[in-house]
Amino acid sequence: MSAHTSQLSQQARALLPTHVAIIMDGNGRWAKQRHLPRVEGHRHGVEAVRAVVRAAGEIGIKYLTLYAFSVENWNRPQEEVNMLMKYLARFLKSEIGELNRNNVRLEVIGQIYRLPEFVQEQLKKTQAALAKNNGLTLILALSYGGRTEIIEAVRDIAAQVRQGKIEPAEINEKTVSEHLYTRHFPDPDLLIRTSGEMRVSNFLLWQISYSEFVVTPTLWPDFRRQQFLEAIEEYARRHRRFGGV
Repeated sequence: MSAHTSQLSQQARALLPTHVAIIMDGNGRWAKQRHLPRVEGHRHGVEAVRAVVRAAGEIGIKYLTLYAFSVENWNRPQEEVNMLMKYLARFLKSEIGELNRNNVRLEVIGQIYRLPEFVQEQLKKTQAALAKNNGLTLILALSYGGRTEIIEAVRDIAAQVRQGKIEPAEINEKTVSEHLYTRHFPDPDLLIRTSGEMRVSNFLLWQISYSEFVVTPTLWPDFRRQQFLEAIEEYARRHRRFGGV
C-alpha cells in the first residue's frame, strides 16, 4: 500500500468507485471574486485537472470523466470560446509527459467534429502518444451534451430498425447503451459537482441513473487532491441499493 493510498480510509479503499465523473464548475466565479478576467479562472482550472488526474490514478480509479466543454458552451462570447480552445490544445500538448508518467490513457466523447481543426489534430496526437498506457482512462467530454447524445443514439437505432437489423420490440437498455458515446465505458459510480450548484447540466443523463452525487461548495480552480479524496470518502459512506432495499 502506497503512502498516497493510505490517505484514504480502509473503508474507502475497499469501496473505491470504478468510474468518477466531474462537472468542473466555478471557473468564472473564481475569477470574478478576484476581479480577474474569466479566462484566468479557466487557466487556474487546469491546475485542478492536473491534481485530480494524478490523485485518481494514484488511488486506483479506473475511469475519470471530466465535463470540459458542453454543447451549450458554444454560445459563450467568441473571444472566450477561442481562448478555451487554445488552452485545451495547449493542455493536451503540455500534459503528454505527465500523463505518460502516470500511465494515463485518453478518450474523448462528444461532437468532436465541431472542435477547431488544431484541437482535433492535437487530440489525435495526444491519444496516440498515450495509447499504450493501461492505468487510469481519462475521458474528456468535449462539445458534449447528454440530450444530443441520446438523440444521436435514437437516430442510429431507428436506422437499424429501418434496415431490418433490429425489431422495435428488441430495443432495451442494453441497445441504447451500446449506441451512446460511452459504450466502451462503465456508467459512473460517483458524480462530483464543484461550486455548490445542484443540477446535472445536461451531463451523462442516461449514464448517471444510479450514480451517487457529491456536491462541494469548492470552486473548481480551488479543487485539489484533498477535496477529491473527501468526495471518495463520502461515496464510501453511501449505501447503494440500485432501486432495491
